[in-house]
Amino acid sequence: MLRAHARHAPWNARGLAAHVTALVDAAGMRPTNASARAAPSARSVRFYVANGLLDRPEGTGTSATYNYRHFLQLLAIKVRQREGQTLDAIKNEMKQVTGDALERRLAQSLAPALGAGADTTRAREDDQRPFAWRRLPVADGIELHVRDDSPAARDEALVAMREAVRAALGRAEIRA
Repeated sequence: MLRAHARHAPWNARGLAAHVTALVDAAGMRPTNASARAAPSARSVRFYVANGLLDRPEGTGTSATYNYRHFLQLLAIKVRQREGQTLDAIKNEMKQVTGDALERRLAQSLAPALGAGADTTRAREDDQRPFAWRRLPVADGIELHVRDDSPAARDEALVAMREAVRAALGRAEIRA
């Protein structure tokens, strides 16, 4: 299930945060730590890099790009925060875990919440059937396309994404 997200890499900080947010929203994850936000932001991505929780991106500044490992790390941070871990404890864990172990741990944590397993996604890729897409109108001339087998295809995640895009559009109009 998680490896399907690798095809969307690389991301900038905002794109990485948005991708993890969609998965966090689809899983219905809420942190038990009151100081932690459920959804990461581009600012939190940069904070995690500066504090050693996320590996350094390729490039710097606005040209910095993040890969699948960064995606797994950021997702792991959100999962561990949901479980009540502090950032210091998460930082220590991140130093000791390899990419494969991190991916397995996340898959085990998220599978029950998402109601899907890695087998479902892999079977679909192997038999080469076309994917079905959901179209979600956002505003005049703008729509979101989400593949049905994506964790973000849940109704509540789609509504959250649509509202986030509408809010971003509203902020862009104010600045213009």
